[in-house]
Amino acid sequence: MRLRLDVAYDGTDFSGWAAQPGRRTVAGVLAAELTRLFGSVDGLTVAGRTDAGVHATGQVCHIDVADEAWERLRDSLLRRLSGLLPGDVRVLSVAPAPEGFDARFSALWRRYEYRVTDAPWGPLPLRRHDTLGWPRQLSLTALNAAAAALLGEHDFAAFCRRKEHATTVRAVQRLEWRRDPDGTLVATVQADAFCWSMVRSLVGALLVTGDGRRPVEWPGGLLTRRERANEVTVVPAHGLTLVAVGYPEHGHADRAEQTRRLRA
Repeated sequence: MRLRLDVAYDGTDFSGWAAQPGRRTVAGVLAAELTRLFGSVDGLTVAGRTDAGVHATGQVCHIDVADEAWERLRDSLLRRLSGLLPGDVRVLSVAPAPEGFDARFSALWRRYEYRVTDAPWGPLPLRRHDTLGWPRQLSLTALNAAAAALLGEHDFAAFCRRKEHATTVRAVQRLEWRRDPDGTLVATVQADAFCWSMVRSLVGALLVTGDGRRPVEWPGGLLTRRERANEVTVVPAHGLTLVAVGYPEHGHADRAEQTRRLRA
């Protein structure tokens, strides 16, 4: 039986999602308590492997468990997990996954938000773990003008920490900023997938255009690079939250196969 889990966590005290020896990770904590309940859990797979300090309100993962264990626990699983898991990670829902579902490869897109305040006093105390304080005034108009040039499918090598044999071609479907009523600026970034440090690099490049230190054409001009641009700052992890993952209504196995093909 394959189960889909929707998960939220505060990444402040985690060394990222992926299990690492001697480190506290979301996958490590979650797998330990799922194994305690089910006795055996196979193939904990996540939609997006978030870095240390990154949060999630809409993370998705899957596990494979014995049918009889699911029948025994299905009505009490969420309540049991809430009693076992620490306060900085919650399982929001658990359900049998559709046929062919793979949390990682069946995904159509991942959506992140990055929160920034340009208030002179910095982030409010209750938001200090998920909001970056920026020391200069930011222009919403400039931020969105610069972001528009980064939409579409491009080689984002300038914004990625390269991994050997991994492509840096990505399709950015949404990249826009808004200013919330409390004055906080929020970047929404959605793509079919992201390479290592890509979202935080995009935000870093946009912020220096928003505060006027770079022209609005500068981030888009970096798309001609085929190596990482060292002048692009990777902003701190704590402002970033994975808010949603999108999947097709049908054809999960077909989508997974398509995703596995290396982008040209």
